[in-house]
Amino acid sequence: MTTNVARHPWPAAAPLRGSWRFGEAWPSARDGHTALRWVLRRNCSLTPRQVFGAYLLLCLVSLLIAGGFSWWGATPVLAFAGVELLLAGAALLVYARHATDRETILLDGPALRVEHHCGRQVQAAEFRSAWVRVEPRHGEGSLVELTGEGQQARVGRYLRPELRSLLAQELRRALRGPQAANDLPCGPQAANDLNTN
Repeated sequence: MTTNVARHPWPAAAPLRGSWRFGEAWPSARDGHTALRWVLRRNCSLTPRQVFGAYLLLCLVSLLIAGGFSWWGATPVLAFAGVELLLAGAALLVYARHATDRETILLDGPALRVEHHCGRQVQAAEFRSAWVRVEPRHGEGSLVELTGEGQQARVGRYLRPELRSLLAQELRRALRGPQAANDLPCGPQAANDLNTN
């Protein structure tokens, strides 16, 4: 008789030290204790304000060059510059709209709140932390799926696939001992202390 043992969908990651890699201590809205918060953001090099400034600079330079050609009699250049700036503006608008996309996970005592901000849309789910399961969606490197009481939320979109198992491990550890989150120090210095790995 032979026995086959199925491998766990995510390999066991190295144990985390006493700090949180992705999470931070956060002042709670209830009872003055400390909650845990994870904010996973899209990796964008420019903020929407910087995109707007770069677009204005592009418009200025392009219109100056097109105006110069138009002054010398090549008037179609101005029309092509206008079309180019409209298309570039539309592309930069789409970029700027999603530059602040993020996922926020807040473990505050017995409640776990997950929010996914995509453009102007916000999807939120609330769970009782004692009933939440943290599992991979399909296997190694897939999104982290939080399920409980008939609800589900997927997180980790803005993390590299190899870091999602660490996020899942950290969430499991925080959910196992939510009272440990109440004993954490709070404030900006505490968040810096907790995130040093």
